[in-house]
Amino acid sequence: MSDVETIQFRPRQNAGASLSANSAVTALSSSSPTIFTRPELKQILNLYGRKVAAGEWRDYAIDFGREKATFSVFRRASEVPLYRIEKSPRLARRQGAYSVIAATGLILKRGHDLARVLAVLEKTVRLAAV
Repeated sequence: MSDVETIQFRPRQNAGASLSANSAVTALSSSSPTIFTRPELKQILNLYGRKVAAGEWRDYAIDFGREKATFSVFRRASEVPLYRIEKSPRLARRQGAYSVIAATGLILKRGHDLARVLAVLEKTVRLAAV
């Protein structure tokens, strides 16, 4: 298995009979969704596993769209996501493809390296003893 696996969509046999084979393939490839690669998903799920073990997170959802891929983290399944980890290749050359967004919509961290972006979620608040 490779690090990047995509689902191959094939048009129906009778649908789009006026389209040539090349134009059908081009149309399908231009509308392919943005996905997390296997190493990216491994990093995200490692963080998720640690947070579940600590009792902070309980559920997640993954959404693959044309513009971005989103990994949402929930405290409970019925609530809004606590954090969203997004991959947007359109921003890769500017601010970085990866971002962590809080429930309020505030972007906590954005960058080119997923490990550095996820580090913002690793930090825990500790009380100082006086």
